[in-house]
Amino acid sequence: MFADDSLPEIRTPIPSSVGRAWIERLAATECPALTMRRKRREERTGASHDPIVWVEAEGSHVLDADGNRYVDLTSGFGVAFVGHRRPEVVEAIKDQADRLLHALGDLHPSTVKIELLERLCSLAPWPKARAMLSLGGADAVTSALKTAVLATTKPGVIAFEGSYHGLTYGPLAVSGYAERFRAPFVAQLQANVSFAPWPAEQDDPAAAIAAVEALDWRSVGAVIVEPIQGRGGVRFPPPGFLSALSTLCRSRGSVLIVDEIFTGMGRCGAWWRSVEDGAAPDLICTGKALGGGLPISACIGREDVMQAWGDPDREAIHTGTFYGDPLGAAAALATIDLIEREDLLGRATERGERLARALQAAQLRGVREVRHAGLMLGVQLEGEARALSITRALLERGYLVLPAGSGADVLQLAPPVTLGDSQVEGFVAALGEASVDP
Repeated sequence: MFADDSLPEIRTPIPSSVGRAWIERLAATECPALTMRRKRREERTGASHDPIVWVEAEGSHVLDADGNRYVDLTSGFGVAFVGHRRPEVVEAIKDQADRLLHALGDLHPSTVKIELLERLCSLAPWPKARAMLSLGGADAVTSALKTAVLATTKPGVIAFEGSYHGLTYGPLAVSGYAERFRAPFVAQLQANVSFAPWPAEQDDPAAAIAAVEALDWRSVGAVIVEPIQGRGGVRFPPPGFLSALSTLCRSRGSVLIVDEIFTGMGRCGAWWRSVEDGAAPDLICTGKALGGGLPISACIGREDVMQAWGDPDREAIHTGTFYGDPLGAAAALATIDLIEREDLLGRATERGERLARALQAAQLRGVREVRHAGLMLGVQLEGEARALSITRALLERGYLVLPAGSGADVLQLAPPVTLGDSQVEGFVAALGEASVDP
């Protein structure tokens, strides 16, 4: 469809007539809160926040309904790490679709589900591991929270301010990103959750651990943490913090759950960012990039911890109709194969360094800092809500990025590994232009 390193091509206003027709249909049927969000953003920034409507994607590119071509630095919320519509993943899906679309879940599983479980356990940082498959990242977090309760018999959880683990009830209870997400549902949420302050990268790790240790641990069975806070603003903990947190959890008899849904599967230049950073997790949640574009996730755990599920008397007490579906499992196996065969861990490290250096060297107006690990980058901006207007200005120049941080003051970049040098240069130039827009 496009040359791997080709630049954006914007032919029409964004959106134009075809795109607007689709948006009108969307507004008539979509949950009204999502449509209203766009209106609120327009009021805050003075710019339109109508979406583009995707019709095709390949590699680092997205094509909208109006025929405009964009360079995607979001990977579709981190999903297309190996690139959009990678031929190897597409072929694996097609081949599986020709043979088996659906099996009988945990009762009569497919061969491809079993193969994926074996593969995931082989990637785990423990000699023996077990895994539970599910659909989205929030599902994997739910599996981990349930596992922790069974393993420790303690219902309490420690999470972190600014964290994001999903918006279904269990994950929402432990998400500290924005109180407005929790407020309407607080009476229905698990109440036994404490939030520790998230330390800045330059903070003293001993002081940061002391703040966690000072909480009431009497009922705490689990601590859940992101190795890098993604939606919270691409915020890194201080060196040694995750290792010390692991030690603290062991001393308290609590399970450490590491949410690697965004950071894992190569995004940060390693299978698991937490392990690379010195952590010793008991449970790892993965998703997003795992399926190469299809919805699949997993909770992987130490065998002794996962044994807490035991032998149910009657039926499995945690399962789902589409958990481990054959198409998702086939896509995940193909994605893992690609990452290994093409050394995409190394490629993510190299591409991330290239993009970060280019951004830092440009010394762009209004950019305070560039943080990165592999292909997970945060561009810290000056001014609250500034990321909203710059995100729109970049979209109009053909580059897809996301705002992040509680004050919408960070540009979150998570491009595919297919991002080319000319696209890096083009993006940096476009950001320079967008940064001086009123």
